[in-house]
Amino acid sequence: MLSPEEVRKVSREAECLYSSTQVQSALDSMASEIERDFSEKNPIILSVMTGAVIVAGHLLTRLSFPLEIDYIHATRYARGTTGGKMNWLAEPKTSLKGRAVIIVDDIMDEGVTLSEVIKYCENAGASEIACAVLVEKQHDRKNGLKADYVGLEIEDRYIFGYGMDYKGHLRNADGIYAVKGF
Repeated sequence: MLSPEEVRKVSREAECLYSSTQVQSALDSMASEIERDFSEKNPIILSVMTGAVIVAGHLLTRLSFPLEIDYIHATRYARGTTGGKMNWLAEPKTSLKGRAVIIVDDIMDEGVTLSEVIKYCENAGASEIACAVLVEKQHDRKNGLKADYVGLEIEDRYIFGYGMDYKGHLRNADGIYAVKGF
């Protein structure tokens, strides 16, 4: 567990990659695309906890069509900085059978978590599945997985803010930042 002083030091030394204004503009663009594609489909917005809670909150207020909201809690990080075994902590309460589902997540890094959530939705009978991520890292380790809606692209660095964390902290940073020396 990091001390408050350690968290403040990481935050203070971080490089701002995207300001709050830039993130809000990206969310506006994502919402416009989602509205175009799903306004007549009454989709289920499935937020991947915990990282997507902030992204989903900001994105949902921009959508003006009928939809339902649920969440799935799947994680590989457990407050660390590298992914491990997939842990399923909560499944959606809403039936996905025959429904259009938009999976919302904070980041597409290697796509392991997102790939597993997609498989979950397919097995639950979703009729259509789309993925929306605030940030997509630019590298070749995604195994061909691509998000349908991407707010921002970023180089392969360790980042935090707008739902993305550094060792369980800094999800609430108002912008997207790169950890120094990581």
